[in-house]
Amino acid sequence: MPRVIGIDIPDNKRLEVSLTYLYGVGRKLSNQIIEKLGLSKDMRAKELNEDDIARLNAILQSEYIVEGDLRRQIQGNIKRLVGIQCYRGIRHRLGLPVRGQRTRTNARTRKGKRKTVANKKI
Repeated sequence: MPRVIGIDIPDNKRLEVSLTYLYGVGRKLSNQIIEKLGLSKDMRAKELNEDDIARLNAILQSEYIVEGDLRRQIQGNIKRLVGIQCYRGIRHRLGLPVRGQRTRTNARTRKGKRKTVANKKI
């Protein structure tokens, strides 16, 4: 398995798909990188030689924000929103949906497993 910026990418998949295993690299960005390096997107990742991997590492670290740096940037943005106590920050802190989705039903991903509340006895 070739290691690109410290991450093992699958070697039996096409290069276009293998690069998407890096956090922050999707299909479109993967194709842009391959085009810049002058590689074929149909080639397998195991066909990369040491020179190609070095060029790939260099371009990812210099021109794009991926992996750990991107994760840190996103966490920093969320901490900033929580710190200034804006609406989105409060929603993040409470673990509720941030982008205006309904919460009366659904929203289970953000709210977690259902907590059953017993009926009041009169």
